[in-house]
Amino acid sequence: MKTLRGLFILAFFSLALTACTSEAPKAPEASQQAVDIPKLLDRHPALRQEKEWEKVQNYYVEYRQKLERNPSDDEARLSLAQLFINEARVTGEHGHYYPAGLEVLEGINLKKADEDVRFRALAAKAGIQLSLHDFSAALGSAERAVAINPYNAQIYGALVDAYVELGQYEKAVAMADKMASIRPDLRSYARVSYLREIHGQVEGAIEAMKLAVSAGYPAYEETAWARLTLGRLYENYGRLEDAGREYELILSQRPDYPFAIAALGGLALKRKDYAEAERLLKKACAIIPEFSFYESLGHIYKETGRKEDFERTMKELWGMLKDDTDNGHNMNLEYAQLYSTLMEDQEKAREYALKEYQKRPENIDVNRVLANICQRMGESAKAAEYLEVASRTNARYPALMELRQQLASR
Repeated sequence: MKTLRGLFILAFFSLALTACTSEAPKAPEASQQAVDIPKLLDRHPALRQEKEWEKVQNYYVEYRQKLERNPSDDEARLSLAQLFINEARVTGEHGHYYPAGLEVLEGINLKKADEDVRFRALAAKAGIQLSLHDFSAALGSAERAVAINPYNAQIYGALVDAYVELGQYEKAVAMADKMASIRPDLRSYARVSYLREIHGQVEGAIEAMKLAVSAGYPAYEETAWARLTLGRLYENYGRLEDAGREYELILSQRPDYPFAIAALGGLALKRKDYAEAERLLKKACAIIPEFSFYESLGHIYKETGRKEDFERTMKELWGMLKDDTDNGHNMNLEYAQLYSTLMEDQEKAREYALKEYQKRPENIDVNRVLANICQRMGESAKAAEYLEVASRTNARYPALMELRQQLASR
């Protein structure tokens, strides 16, 4: 399961794991057991993208066979881990693929491996840890990697993401500048955009994301994600027609891209066109098990008084959260948001939000969530304390501005 909250930019962290040096694979030790290789899950037909799925399957078989012959083949392990990372992003099957990627990487002996292998293994591990919301661990892995190779642009992307989520925004900006200076491409432009939005520079964020889209190849998944993010920027700041145009353009290139389908459903929900919103969101849900799609359906059913549908959807959401949590994914904020907005249980919401606050007290999103919860509980003074931290980067998020107005009117 994949979530859009906070870390949408991580979709661009698909570090190329090509070797900088080439060495023959090590011969397997006589005492080694046969390697247990995680499975490749079938893709939904809408996600197969003609020859793309065939290539993925062929690569998987190739890497699996190499590891079966020689469990010490580090290049095969790195390639297989990257394949799992990519599949997690495309299919939303995070509960399977992220633990699978970590399992494969654990087979690399970092003490014996050469510097290039150590760097790429640590970089891949940092990417998975970021996606699992284990931000402190991700920062540690990325710092170890950049100490080995300070000239790779993408490892600075991992540092940007980790520093952002830990609330260390000045360091994030410095890492983004470093990344863009080494390689100005889709991934670096996307991070520049994200940081500009965090600092209230909305038009600058839009311009940077346009550059990210232009730097990508048409119909590629990461280009679709960049265009989706551009559409989200338009949508969040009131340019709904521009947003819809971007989402439709994605579907003209990738007809079954579930996030664009769901985004159009979100626009329909804003128009109170519940039937169309439900149709599109259900279509997206049928393609990948994305948490935010089901969450939006929950809001539809809550707003329209469809109690049985609401309860069924909540049961699915709780199941998703448990599955992700059981597989090592930190879902504290997702729990907090569900309890606060859909269940209206602010005490339980605060319990989960405070768990996340203990991990990263300087993050503006965590503080914004806590401010909203406290405001709903009637604790205006406490809400104002969290709001002050949430506002420290001068972000102009509409939800943040609305909360500020609500508190000012009390």
